[in-house]
Amino acid sequence: MTSAQFQPFEDHFDRDAALDVLRDATNGADDGEIFVERAHAESLVFDDRRLRGSSYTASTGFGLRAVAGEVTGYAHSTELSLPALQRAAETVRLAVGNGGRSLALPPDARISPLYQAVDPAEGIDIATRIDLLREIDAFARDLDPRVVQVSVSLASSLQEVAILRPEGGLVTDIRPMARLNVAVIVEDNARRETGHSGGGGRVSLAGLVEPEHWQARTREALRIALVNLRAEPAPAGVMDVVLGPGWPGILLHEAVGHGLEGDFNRKGHSAFAGLMGQRVAAPGVTVIDDGTIPDRRGSISVDDEGSAPGRNVLIEDGVLVGYLQDRQNARLMGVEPTGNGRRESYAHAPMPRMTNTFMLGGEASPEAILSDLKDGIYAVGFGGGQVDITNGKFVFSCTEAYRVKNGQVGAPIRGATLIGDGATALQHIRAIGNDLALDPGVGTCGKQGQWVPVGVGLPTLMIGGLTVGGSASG
Repeated sequence: MTSAQFQPFEDHFDRDAALDVLRDATNGADDGEIFVERAHAESLVFDDRRLRGSSYTASTGFGLRAVAGEVTGYAHSTELSLPALQRAAETVRLAVGNGGRSLALPPDARISPLYQAVDPAEGIDIATRIDLLREIDAFARDLDPRVVQVSVSLASSLQEVAILRPEGGLVTDIRPMARLNVAVIVEDNARRETGHSGGGGRVSLAGLVEPEHWQARTREALRIALVNLRAEPAPAGVMDVVLGPGWPGILLHEAVGHGLEGDFNRKGHSAFAGLMGQRVAAPGVTVIDDGTIPDRRGSISVDDEGSAPGRNVLIEDGVLVGYLQDRQNARLMGVEPTGNGRRESYAHAPMPRMTNTFMLGGEASPEAILSDLKDGIYAVGFGGGQVDITNGKFVFSCTEAYRVKNGQVGAPIRGATLIGDGATALQHIRAIGNDLALDPGVGTCGKQGQWVPVGVGLPTLMIGGLTVGGSASG
């Protein structure tokens, strides 16, 4: 455990007094809670043979919420005291008004820990970490004389939360996070290209600093950089695209997953609004959001409203069967919460958010899928992208992709972008591989100004008729 366990309702608030304040704030409301958080994060950045950055941040605070229908009253403070809690309650009451409602039933309090409740940096001092980053830099340069720059970052954080609800229930969670990233720049004949690799999860730094882990990440970053060094200009036009397994699931997350969050559908802002029970994807397509996978970056032992997470089927064999819900939105839609109420910190109110979102695998082998690709591209790595939630239209840039003709994977290409919309892409899935993989633990999702860690996943997938943006003729 951490050196001093976080016990806010013993060390900062009298629990009974805090509960009285919460009950007064939520009197006549539908729901509410006190969310108390203590968090710290630290990172090191080693770039071009020297330590370029070192940071440590820490925060403590609470958020008090009361919900009445579609209205949310929310107040937060960095001061953990009963007077601060009382002032917050006065603010929250302004939103609730005269009330007249009855509190919803409490969430299921059965919580199963999904990760170790330890500080991920425990036992690994700063000097050891800096020596590791220096060793990774040297290792990368020794791998290939074309390496001209190496950037390595090592980050860890710990979030401790306690959630007190009006019925008196109290749940706690200790959430570790660790991540190692390696970027390599290579140069040949005055041309420079970059490769990135990284990963982590709700784990200790100990596993990330093992040689077999960081050496594999470093070799992968170099491999991608060397692939891009010989890449040719991407073609442009409408063509079939095969997505590789794992991280390409970010396209599913952005172009489809956000559209399956309940608030967007209740308000009619999603391309999937009003389509429950209807076919929205090709047969065989099953999309799941699962916050219960041990140690994964997007997993949560308890969501930020005090509900247990779940394995939620959203699309089953091509048919829309569910949305992701927090408690407020589920109540407004007349359905059950799904354990997806998440917030960035104590300073933010929860909303429906994804955890680990992926498509289940099918029966086809990746080799068979590629052999059926007559004229298109094979995209196995993605960088940035833009998505319009209201219609699912997306533009994603590829960081590693290849030209494919008559089933033969040819030269790597650079500058490729995939353009389309999620709803249409789901309908145009032509083959699903048997190689489902989750990403290595690098995802962070933004929504309405809040950022939370997430996971994505995908099997090898063929999608027909996507627009590919590039600078060469098809």
